[in-house]
Amino acid sequence: MTARWTAMGLLLALSLCPALPAGEAEDPALTRARKLLSRSILIDGHNDVPWAIRESKTAPMDVEAYDLRQTTPGQTDLARVRAGLLGGQFWSVYVPGEDSGAGYARMQLEQIDTALRVIARYPEALGLALTAADVERVFRKGRVASLMGIEGGHAIENSLGALRAYHDLGVRYMTLTHNVTLDWADSCVGEPRHLGLTRFGEEVVREMNRLGMLVDLSHTSPGTMDDALRVSEAPVIFSHSSARALCNVPRNVPDEILERLPANGGVVMVTFVPGFVSQEVANVTTPLFATYRERTANVKDIAERERIRTEIFAGAVIPKATLAQVADHIDHIRKVAGPRHVGIGGDFDGNDIWPVGLEDVSRYPDLFAELIRRGWSDEDLTALAGGNVLRALRAAEEVAARSRAARPPSIATIQQLDAQPTPAHN
Repeated sequence: MTARWTAMGLLLALSLCPALPAGEAEDPALTRARKLLSRSILIDGHNDVPWAIRESKTAPMDVEAYDLRQTTPGQTDLARVRAGLLGGQFWSVYVPGEDSGAGYARMQLEQIDTALRVIARYPEALGLALTAADVERVFRKGRVASLMGIEGGHAIENSLGALRAYHDLGVRYMTLTHNVTLDWADSCVGEPRHLGLTRFGEEVVREMNRLGMLVDLSHTSPGTMDDALRVSEAPVIFSHSSARALCNVPRNVPDEILERLPANGGVVMVTFVPGFVSQEVANVTTPLFATYRERTANVKDIAERERIRTEIFAGAVIPKATLAQVADHIDHIRKVAGPRHVGIGGDFDGNDIWPVGLEDVSRYPDLFAELIRRGWSDEDLTALAGGNVLRALRAAEEVAARSRAARPPSIATIQQLDAQPTPAHN
């Protein structure tokens, strides 16, 4: 990062913090956290600003109207990005998996277009990154290195050609499923149909390896996680998940999967979503989401689904999650998988409530300050901030270079590969 940007970022970070009483010094841990993040690349694995723009109540899909130079209704704008000392962001180009009638591919292209227009609109603050080297180059210029991630393999409509087209447009990870089980992969929601990946699902992973697109296992079932780890030659990521041992919900990663990450090189980017970090919150929200899924099982219209969700959650008393609980998840993953296999994946602008102390993108330094108070070294904090996911991305690029030299693009189809039942999984 340039010295000028560092100074600006630190100044703005300080200006957006609550004023200290006269004569009271800032917390030394927070000062150290800001200094570390001013020179290290902090990369967040998942932010839903493109969806927030699409769903804006005042100007849907209008990138210009949703002005990031002003205070936005969500958790992300340029002032708060600078205050949070964010250095890199995977922008989620999310498309709901429940309504195929809307046209997954069309919506996916629109979401990619939105993200690219957002990046282009703010050249002083954002820069498109397609490789690990790009991330470092953009960061050195004092801008936020901006990558894109597809959230849900339904977007490829069972087509490896579509997968390659998305990669050509700049997508650098794909979450294999969202909240809907696919023809080739089980989601964490509902009963598994395939016990993980089908043969075509395995081919999707291999083709992602050939492209250099990170395989994202957030939202997938343990069986899908297991199969992807078995098949993938490159490190996998979880772009926004936490530890199931601390919050027992299907969206989180079991310890038996965490234990396999060192051999694969993968990274769990810990989410801040209260229902995934606090068991107390999950105990309230899990039954509500179960009711929501029952009532919307045959509802395709997105607006109607949102109305039903609002109705179900109205009046619910949801406990507060805390920054310390997020830090607990980071600590747990470091303990089980190791300090080289944990990262940050907040999921800002994808939810309505946030932990106390992590309300928006300006608050990353507070989380790092908490970890400093828990004894984390600068080396491990730098790895957590972005070093680990950059290593995974670089390794994926190396696998892609070898794979492209060894084999052409796959022309396999789901009809060819899944005509026979998938063999029993071990």
